[in-house]
Amino acid sequence: MAGMTITERILAAHAGKDRVRPGEFVMVKVDIALANDITAPISIGEFRKIGVERVFDKDRVVLVPDHSTPNKDIKAAEQSKMMRDFAREQDLSLYWEVGRAGIEHVLLPDEGVVVPGDVVIGADSHTCTYGAIGAFSTGMGSTDLACAWASGETWLMVPKTMRFLLTGTRRKYVTGKDLILHIIGKTGVDGCLYSAMEYGGDAVASLTMADRFTMTNMAIEAGAKNGIFIPDGVTREFCQGRARRTPVYYQSDPDADYSQVMEIDLANVDLQVSFPHLPENAKPVSEARGVRIDQSVIGSCTNGRIEDLRAAADVLRGRKVHRDVRVIVIPGTQGIYKQAIREGLVDVFVDAGAAVSTPTCGPCLGGHMGVLAAGERAVATTNRNFVGRMGAKGSEVYLAGPYVAAASAVKGELASPDDLD
Repeated sequence: MAGMTITERILAAHAGKDRVRPGEFVMVKVDIALANDITAPISIGEFRKIGVERVFDKDRVVLVPDHSTPNKDIKAAEQSKMMRDFAREQDLSLYWEVGRAGIEHVLLPDEGVVVPGDVVIGADSHTCTYGAIGAFSTGMGSTDLACAWASGETWLMVPKTMRFLLTGTRRKYVTGKDLILHIIGKTGVDGCLYSAMEYGGDAVASLTMADRFTMTNMAIEAGAKNGIFIPDGVTREFCQGRARRTPVYYQSDPDADYSQVMEIDLANVDLQVSFPHLPENAKPVSEARGVRIDQSVIGSCTNGRIEDLRAAADVLRGRKVHRDVRVIVIPGTQGIYKQAIREGLVDVFVDAGAAVSTPTCGPCLGGHMGVLAAGERAVATTNRNFVGRMGAKGSEVYLAGPYVAAASAVKGELASPDDLD
């Protein structure tokens, strides 16, 4: 009998089973259950209907206001208040108020709330981010989350696993964002439907944690149930002194069964741009030159880490944003914001003519802090470019990494840093 993948091993352990197989339905114990200011109010309402008085564990239910915060209007304020009141009522230890919070999928791993080996569920599709550290993490509906708040368990169908073997050496400026856009360009937005996207191969060791978080963050854009990296020395270094609980570093068995294996030679991956209106419309930046832009957004749960800000600053340092372009830079957390200040990155952004925002998801979903008008185009380091995603239905979003987003801001059109020399 074939061995198990890392995803299957984590689910088996949390289901109290010796082994599980793809397609099997299991009840698993949940380590972390999270929601934000958009999804938590629905979960709170459903939790009330269940009739239980307390959540299963006040130290494992996480609430983070990040989508419409600071409050953009009365409705947003009411949603945030509902979440705040619930956190106080339940005495939740893992609630961060505005000014101390950040974008949830950047904040939680940085704070050591999620650790390798966890089962993490969240009422947000990009909960799959935490697979970067070797956790099983996935998004689900607010009603399912409410049930997990009450019971500490959830049911899942064990996903089949697709293995992506990364080989070769990256080209200059290529980041995890370019790699995942390239991969989604190959698989399509439904090519990994209800699968685990497992990354392996010799080139994984060259990927930073920022690269890995970006790649697992966008697993959902390929239709996957979760994305996951096998923990290694890079993972252990990230978790050292940070993890709030003891990590469990699961591995895939050498004889694990995969539904498909796809090899990606990093040497063949150029800087990428995903054209409207699907992430799968990925093309090399050389095929995007000449597309004029009105706005550049650098940040989000996909690319709001300090490494992303450093990359953008490397391009913007000593240069000016094009007079026809608006640039918004959004650090993923307050801690990253402070680090960017210490490193002089905020000075670089402001001197170049960019606006620097408090941590928020606002512009990514067309909520606030950068909504597009009809006819406008944005290049963004966010994760989705659906019709109307960042504003008017007549606007367009081009997905890219921080190097392209910054270079395009200077050029006034989609460009790579080499185009500025």
